[in-house]
Amino acid sequence: MNLLAGTSSVSVDGVTYQLEGSLKYSPSTVKRETLIGQDGVHGYKETPVPGWISFSLRDAGNLSVADINRWRDVLVVGQLANGKTVIGNNMWTTDAQEVDTTDAKFDVRCEGPSVTEQTSR
Repeated sequence: MNLLAGTSSVSVDGVTYQLEGSLKYSPSTVKRETLIGQDGVHGYKETPVPGWISFSLRDAGNLSVADINRWRDVLVVGQLANGKTVIGNNMWTTDAQEVDTTDAKFDVRCEGPSVTEQTSR
């Protein structure tokens, strides 16, 4: 059996961060919505969407959360347990970070023009 899940890591511009919780991502490039009229289904519309990578980080003592909020044009790389590498180029943070001091953690979401996957052949 092959390892498929359970561990991952994340780095931004070559700096590895303490990944507290799950790493999630979307390499999708479009969103489709069904167009319905009173007489039935007419078809669909398609609009572009950004790629995104989100993760929960540990608020280590040497980390500036304010600096993360200023991320623009960064390279985000996720290494997954199944051997896959997820890459987001020219990414930026989209949400304001809020630290939960109970467990010293906070969520980060980065969006950008595309997110790609390199599979583990």
